[in-house]
Amino acid sequence: MSLRIIEISALETANEKIKELADLYEAIDCWHSARSSWFNKSEDKRVITRILVNVKNQQELLDALQRAVQKHEDWRITLIPVEATLPAVEKKEEPPKKEKRIETVRSILRGSITREELQSNMEKGAEASFDFYVLVFLSSIVAGIGLIQADVAIIIGAMVIAPLLGPNLALAFGAALGSKRLVKSGVQTNLLGLGFTLLIAIIGSLFISPDTVTNSTEMMNRTNVGYASIILALASGAAAVLSLTAGVSSALVGVMVAVALMPPAVTLGVTIGNAQWGLAYGSFLLLATNIVCVNLSAQAIFRLKGIKPRTWYEEKKAKQASRLNTIIWFVLLCILAILIGLRTNI
Repeated sequence: MSLRIIEISALETANEKIKELADLYEAIDCWHSARSSWFNKSEDKRVITRILVNVKNQQELLDALQRAVQKHEDWRITLIPVEATLPAVEKKEEPPKKEKRIETVRSILRGSITREELQSNMEKGAEASFDFYVLVFLSSIVAGIGLIQADVAIIIGAMVIAPLLGPNLALAFGAALGSKRLVKSGVQTNLLGLGFTLLIAIIGSLFISPDTVTNSTEMMNRTNVGYASIILALASGAAAVLSLTAGVSSALVGVMVAVALMPPAVTLGVTIGNAQWGLAYGSFLLLATNIVCVNLSAQAIFRLKGIKPRTWYEEKKAKQASRLNTIIWFVLLCILAILIGLRTNI
């Protein structure tokens, strides 16, 4: 059983409502202690309440707590992961099979990470920081060497350190929440990351002969695109979001998805630099297909998971943004599918 502690620091007047919500959302335990508010200008005292809760109920309880304490001027809510607790939490009696199946489906869809934690991760992934550019540079070099030498192990190394997944998932997550700021940040960082990758690859192509490209099976594989590539990219994007919402390490997610982004981007840059336009067109189609499919499937999983803003007004705006985002990516996928079909038949 995965557990979390929700710590609420609020004025004592909110105490009764917090306890009421803890009972309503089946909290395992709830306790509080007072502290002096020396840090605040107010003379009032805040009370720290800690609620031990199962992760399956944490999002609903967290939203309810925010609605309850936001009426007060001085409050803060903190999420704390729980490695273990003593005495051990007793498991409840198993519900009937039909109810158990329904609860299992709900648990899978819900995930174990809250909206707030996901947003924090997405904002970090969409940030074009110095570290981001360093990782793009290093992963481009590693991917280029792996592609030229047709060494799968080296290419996997590039997949692990490639940071191009973050901006794409941030874009889909921003659309799910209707956050223009996060969408804008995701688009900008994605363009900067891909542009920097292409620049490095084009510069590197000055030292690579066209024959080196055609003799590399791994690089030539990135110039061939078919309908199977669409299925692979859709599955990769869905796996990425499912892993993130389940709390799987982002490095593991990078292994699953970066393969669809960094190698074709490097191949595109090298073939452009060598004026191999036919091969460049193929790698461009593959890269574009992967980006579109990853965003489309990520958007679909976010919606399936019920990722949405807390308030009704924000949720209404988010639905419009999510619908528009889905339509755009779907139209782009249809265009790419037609181009792939035309290229295959030539």
